Amino acid sequence: MKVRLAGIVNESVNDGPGLRIVLFFQGCDHHCPGCHNPQTWSFSGGAEYEIDSLLDHLCDHPLIRGITLSGGDPFYQPEAAARIAANFHERGKDVWAYTGFVWNDLRNSSGSAWQELLENIDVLVDGPFLQEQRDLKIPFRGSANQRIIRVPESLQQNQIVLWNPRPQ
Repeated sequence: MKVRLAGIVNESVNDGPGLRIVLFFQGCDHHCPGCHNPQTWSFSGGAEYEIDSLLDHLCDHPLIRGITLSGGDPFYQPEAAARIAANFHERGKDVWAYTGFVWNDLRNSSGSAWQELLENIDVLVDGPFLQEQRDLKIPFRGSANQRIIRVPESLQQNQIVLWNPRPQ
């Protein structure tokens, strides 16, 4: 199985709590005005990777808290994203994902690949970036409309459970 990525950051503190690996998935049809990563919109850009080879080369350092699936939008490559997320869970790491889709659309989708991906995500930042709601003071989001959702709890309770940062 292959995945198309726009880029990889091996050590980030901007895309979720702690030190993280960030995969920027290639391809997005949301085309949000003011998008931080418009170079990821094309579905033919970036580079293609064999997933097993990619996973073998991603850092497995104990200081890495988890992986963040960003983009573009990982929900345009849900099978690949789910496989990567499951691998990081096996490593004992947490998984964050960013999407321009909203929770209800993802949950109400008949696509089993989207459901499998959701089941392998710990925290989801949902919703399109809205430039008129841009807010640099809110953690881990670009605009105030986006929600940070605790996925396992939301799936279990069948309602959105928001993530809130805990004081360190």
